[in-house]
Amino acid sequence: MTHDRRVLVHADKAALITSVATRFLSKITDTLHDQGHANVVLTGGSVATSVLEAINASPDRDSLNWSKIDIWWGDERWVPRGHADRNEVQARAALLDHIDIPAANIHAFPASDEGLDIDAAADRYAAELKALAGPDSPVPQFDVTFLGVGPDGHIASLFPHLQGIRENDLTVIAVLNSPKPPAERLSLTRWVLNSSERIWLVVSGTDKASALGLALAGASRDEVPVAGIRGRHYTDFFVDGEAAAEVPENLIAQPN
Repeated sequence: MTHDRRVLVHADKAALITSVATRFLSKITDTLHDQGHANVVLTGGSVATSVLEAINASPDRDSLNWSKIDIWWGDERWVPRGHADRNEVQARAALLDHIDIPAANIHAFPASDEGLDIDAAADRYAAELKALAGPDSPVPQFDVTFLGVGPDGHIASLFPHLQGIRENDLTVIAVLNSPKPPAERLSLTRWVLNSSERIWLVVSGTDKASALGLALAGASRDEVPVAGIRGRHYTDFFVDGEAAAEVPENLIAQPN
């Protein structure tokens, strides 16, 4: 059963980043102890990258057995391999290139210069997900899924009023008309994101306050896609004071 969504407000962006990084290391330590393996879904954006940098800088970084962790992405820009705009490139620079994790455990989306069209790339990532899934699921059990939130309320590459947010069958879609450049992207679908044990939305800045407030006040998923995001057991919004400006007060929890 899905628990209620929680909003944990931090004093500022720096405190937010430190808190999420510390919580991640603690939670994945517990997950590895309990089940021996973890699947983590990463997102892009400056705040998410800063969290990965904070994980990298932590003295507890190497206490994790990274060989038991598989890394996935919620979405990716359809640009060439190694392009600075790829979420994968940013994550590698921030953390993945600095830890002892097998290359096979890093599941990057295909790139635009690898001989596939974008639809075939979506199919390939769907097949990779399926290959590491349990017998009754098309995707692995995601233990922690990071998401950011755009000023328009988009999550991953699922944007307001576009078909992607309404997709209920496919696990991975090609996005051809993103209102935010580049126009072509790959994305996990909403129901796949919602299959995650824990979804952690990390949100900073005044430009996110309206979308966050609307989502938590009951806006529709088509209008504000983040409103349609709920993990299987936990859905936590880690926000700074600026992003929390329009959050209903009764939803705000105290960080611990």
